[in-house]
Amino acid sequence: MYQMYQAQADAAEQLRVWARATSALLHSPFAEAFAPFGMGYVTAGYEMLARAGFSHERTAFGIDSVKIGDDDVPVTEEVADTTPFATLLHFKKVPAIQLPRVLLVAPMSGHFATLLRGTVKTMLPDHDVYLTDWHNARDVSLDDGAFGIDEYVAHVIRFLEKIGSGAHVVAVCQPCVPVLAAVAVMAESGSDVQPRTMTLMAGPVDARVSPTRVNELSISHPIEWFEQNLIATVPARFRGANRRVYPGFIQLLAFVSMNLERHVEAHWELYNDFATGETEKAKTIASFYDEYFSVADLPAEFYLETVKSIFQDYELARGLLTYRGRRVNPAAIERTALLTVEGERDDVCGIGQTLAAQDLCTGIRPYRKRHHLQPGVGHYGVFSGRRWSHSIYPMVRNLILSSD
Repeated sequence: MYQMYQAQADAAEQLRVWARATSALLHSPFAEAFAPFGMGYVTAGYEMLARAGFSHERTAFGIDSVKIGDDDVPVTEEVADTTPFATLLHFKKVPAIQLPRVLLVAPMSGHFATLLRGTVKTMLPDHDVYLTDWHNARDVSLDDGAFGIDEYVAHVIRFLEKIGSGAHVVAVCQPCVPVLAAVAVMAESGSDVQPRTMTLMAGPVDARVSPTRVNELSISHPIEWFEQNLIATVPARFRGANRRVYPGFIQLLAFVSMNLERHVEAHWELYNDFATGETEKAKTIASFYDEYFSVADLPAEFYLETVKSIFQDYELARGLLTYRGRRVNPAAIERTALLTVEGERDDVCGIGQTLAAQDLCTGIRPYRKRHHLQPGVGHYGVFSGRRWSHSIYPMVRNLILSSD
């Protein structure tokens, strides 16, 4: 499967190179003189053809500065820690400013961590932000071993230890389960670096609640079906040759198919914006899809364990999840304040799935637990866009400030 996809992608890239060259030619002053005769729509066609296809490289975050008060403070990306599977990325302000340290845990779900670019930009003025920048599994050598849920939990613990005591953790979507597990493990072991607060946003803590199409697909087949039909082997040309993965392009196609009409309409709008010279509107849509169509492969072990443990057996919700052979006990968490956030129109993680963490964390005193259901937003609106910035983020910020 992967070999066939890569052969098609290589062939299509040649076509895109030609389309980009033709588009550049049509943007020359001589060609633009013919725009009144419909050349704009021809040029737009080549623009769209040049953009067709997926990328397997992470785009740049492009966050060079942040406004704090009246000042533009420079921001640099610093590698705080690294493993074969992830980089702990620090958005360092120059000069350094003492602000609450936050570990933002990005999903390992077929996209790169740049999906949280807007989340990072919103949090930066008030926080010292660290981010889990997960690597594309097809670029990780087989010699670096396997990566499953245990390894994910271990990475969260390692990165919190690297950041040090007094930190806070925010999980977006899929990592809500491993982050909750990591904090529980740290609490039970009496770790000195337990986070002061834990924010879980739109994650499947208990996928039995308000099941969505994603949940229904997960239980529609036995785990063997997923392994036989969705797991592929990385081609020999890549560093992760022969590693078994859940390809990012399959994950993305699945998500696109859930809202196909909306994506078609967006691309038709993009085509017309290119054709009519609506540059800023076109740039906004194009930037979103540059990110959306940038895909990363998942290690097969992590994908299959996630489907089986979280979406089929609901192990965390049922008290059956283990970490390195020991039962994970969310009730052990006492020192960490909890905020859960959900979106009213979330078609990926249904209402109540993240709220379930409140019932699991019985050791946290009620006045240190909060829940927010944001009206009118879907899955991505929980952590990006206007309502995230204006309605949800202030609750995250206030929890952190009150606990710092």
